[in-house]
Amino acid sequence: METREGLYDIDDLWQIACDPDNDKRYELIEGELVEMPTPGEEHGYLTVLLAKFLVDYVIEHQLGRVTADSGFHAKDDRYTLLGPDIAFRRLDPVAEPASRKWVPVMPDLAVEIKSPSNTMPDLRRKAALYLERGTQLVWILIPAEKSVEVCRLDTSGKLQSESIDAGGALSGEQVLPGFSLELSALFS
Repeated sequence: METREGLYDIDDLWQIACDPDNDKRYELIEGELVEMPTPGEEHGYLTVLLAKFLVDYVIEHQLGRVTADSGFHAKDDRYTLLGPDIAFRRLDPVAEPASRKWVPVMPDLAVEIKSPSNTMPDLRRKAALYLERGTQLVWILIPAEKSVEVCRLDTSGKLQSESIDAGGALSGEQVLPGFSLELSALFS
């Protein structure tokens, strides 16, 4: 697959993703293609484990939909498409069917799991992109530190984050009311 110079939009990325000769995964950040390397086993395990806890809670409380590795973009932004490792989106009781393409709304919760190929500044930039486009809460799991950085926007629109260590617990806050998960359940 050959890439070109200039800005890409979500339609360009869809064509790339559907190209049978393409063997790479990309996100789109402000018109720029960003290659996403295939994650390792630890990353995959944490994705499945956290998704299980979230799915169990969301189904029990009929709150919405949990996804993994799905593409989301804000309705009014065709130049940024993000693929969180895990996402939660609230849905009405009469939910629309799952989209076969990119989801044209940002998730309420986005989860990114730090891989060796990620830097914290890049993950924080991504957290800000989610939040600026409508996501309410971002969790960045940091396996090497057995911690999670919880990100939200403050009242002035700036990224605010707090770190929760292995002895603490994640809260669903207003996004998943009542959800709590001891980090020891993830990082045992």
